[in-house]
Amino acid sequence: MRKYSLIFIPLLFLGCEKTYDGVIDVTQNEYQVTSVAGIKDTVDLLKDPGDSLMNVRLIFSSGSQFNAAYFDVYASDNSKLNPSPVELFPITDIIYQNEFILKRENPIGNYRVNFFVTGFDGKTNQVAVKSFYFNNGQDNVAPIISNTVIEPDTAVVTDTTIIFISVEAMDSNGVNDIEEVYFTVYRPDSTTSGNKFALLDDGSCCPLPPNNQPSGDLIASDGIFSRIIEVDQNNMKGTYRFEFQAKDRSGALSNILNHFVLIQ
Repeated sequence: MRKYSLIFIPLLFLGCEKTYDGVIDVTQNEYQVTSVAGIKDTVDLLKDPGDSLMNVRLIFSSGSQFNAAYFDVYASDNSKLNPSPVELFPITDIIYQNEFILKRENPIGNYRVNFFVTGFDGKTNQVAVKSFYFNNGQDNVAPIISNTVIEPDTAVVTDTTIIFISVEAMDSNGVNDIEEVYFTVYRPDSTTSGNKFALLDDGSCCPLPPNNQPSGDLIASDGIFSRIIEVDQNNMKGTYRFEFQAKDRSGALSNILNHFVLIQ
C-alpha cells in the first residue's frame, strides 16, 4: 500500500484515451461508413420532451456489405445505458437505423454513441463516434453530504497509522448526478495545500496485489464514499480539520461538513 501523510500526495488515475467525434477511417473492402445521422448536438428534455426518442442512423457507401451494425450509448458518468448492443436495421440499401430512448433519470452531461460494424470475416471495427449534450429536463438540486466518519478520531503515531475516512452523499437528481466527493485538509496551524482529495464509491475495500491502492470503500455505488490514508510520525502534531464537500455534474456544490482528528 502506498503511504500517505497529511501533506497528501494525490493519486493519479490513468486510462484516459483519445476521443473522436464523427466517422473513423476504417478501410475495408466490403463496406465504408460515410456519416452518422439522427443525433442532435444537444438533447434538451426541458425544451422538448419529444427529444427523448432518437432515431439513430448509420449511413454507408453504395454497395457496402457486412454482417451486422450496432451501437452503444455512454452517459456522462461513462456508464453504458444499453445492457446489450443495439442492432441497426436497414431502411434503405445504405441507411441502417434503430431507436433509442433517453430517460429523465439519466444524468445530465456529455454523452457519446459508439458505432461498430462486424464484417463477413467476423472482425468487428469501431467505425464512428457521435457526442452530444443531454439535459434530462429536471430542475437541478445540489447534492447533500452527511454522516462523516473518520476512524480513529485520535491517533498516537509512532510509526504509521491507518485512518479510514467516509462520507454519505445523496442527490435528488440521482446518484449518477454526483460528479465528485472530496475533502480538503487544514493543518493544526490552519494552513492548507488547498488540494481536493477524492473519496471513492468503487467497492475496492481491500488491498489488491501487486501495487493497487484500495479505497477502503465496502460497497460500490451505495452513496457512501471512502478513502484510506496513512499518517506517519513526520506529520505535524495537533488537531487537523477535514472539510468535506460534493459537486454534481451541473457544478452545484453541496453543504460543507467538518470533522476533526487529533494527531499525537
